[in-house]
Amino acid sequence: MTQKLDTLQAALGTVLGPRIKALVRDRGELTLTVGVDDYAAVALALRDDAALRFEQLVDLCGVDYADYRNETLQGPRYGIVSHLLSVTHNWRVRLKVHAPDDELPAVASVTEIWASANWFEREAFDLFGIVFEGHADLRRILTDYGFIGHPMRKDFPTSGNVEMRYDEQTRRVIYQPVTIEPREIVPRVVREDHYGGLQ
Repeated sequence: MTQKLDTLQAALGTVLGPRIKALVRDRGELTLTVGVDDYAAVALALRDDAALRFEQLVDLCGVDYADYRNETLQGPRYGIVSHLLSVTHNWRVRLKVHAPDDELPAVASVTEIWASANWFEREAFDLFGIVFEGHADLRRILTDYGFIGHPMRKDFPTSGNVEMRYDEQTRRVIYQPVTIEPREIVPRVVREDHYGGLQ
């Protein structure tokens, strides 16, 4: 396994060169981080270069790095992590890219490179609000069309922003502000002594 990782690491360095921002080898896996401007070109090289041949995109997901590992945020808040598989060479790599703008996170779409990215990118858009430039059909995939916000962002309220219910009088589904009052849900075993007046 070590020799195969050595070969892959050398091939990545040769093919991608200065476009690599970081290449981390940990627990028998390689994680490649590239800049947002190089993301699409690197993805194409990963798929097409004979030394690499990552034919399959196995997974792509959004990440909110706010309070990541309970540490203060260093750098951009949102990122994309993809897992790629080379059937030809029987090896894998993790590809990471960070969206530079926290207000409107955007990266290039890789649907033209790997068709399987279509639904994954729609999911990351829906749940994190990350825009994939060049995606042919970027719309919500898991939440309702009237849904407000992006529920996997760490600052999204647990109870949501609006709730949906059926109104008997109007005989239709309506949206209204959330009526759930936030409450403290702390397991009894971690409560301090005399919590809430209990002995």
